Amino acid sequence: MAAERTWRGRVFIAMSLDGYIARSDASLDWLTHPPPNIEHDRVTSDRPALEWSAFIADIDHLVMGRGTYETVLTFDRWPFADRYVLVLSTTLSADADPRVTVARSVKEAAELLSRRGAENVYIDGGQVIQAFLACDFVDEITIAIAPVLLGGGIALFGDLGHEVRLRLRAAHASPGGMTHATYDVVR
Repeated sequence: MAAERTWRGRVFIAMSLDGYIARSDASLDWLTHPPPNIEHDRVTSDRPALEWSAFIADIDHLVMGRGTYETVLTFDRWPFADRYVLVLSTTLSADADPRVTVARSVKEAAELLSRRGAENVYIDGGQVIQAFLACDFVDEITIAIAPVLLGGGIALFGDLGHEVRLRLRAAHASPGGMTHATYDVVR
């Protein structure tokens, strides 16, 4: 018998205007090093979307795919030292990294999160986000849209097998020209 889902699945991610989260080679240079010489108009909102610091402060568990995990390994330091991290992978060794737990399927990850008493789960990585959406395990999506058309790369969304309706909760534009929106999944 599957454990009852006790947690909220939450997404926080950036993508290009044409829907890509990375270039085909997994590069994020378009996001981490945008051109400095573009002046964007100031756009205001009375209900700004979640910012990273407020979002991550509520997160107690993370689920990411192997590709995202390998990207995080290139960072100067492990950014999730105070959180429980699951890596969704069919090939990563279960004892490859003591900082993470490896789950072989979305179902296994969901059951483990429920057994652990997770409350707010950060779901990260394009394929993992798609898989959790397909299983109806996402409750909130905060997305930042960068003012660039990549023309190809790793897509954020794909065929989910069903429609997912969203309710806009908040939005704003940043000085760098990114638009940010927080949505609740409507059931």
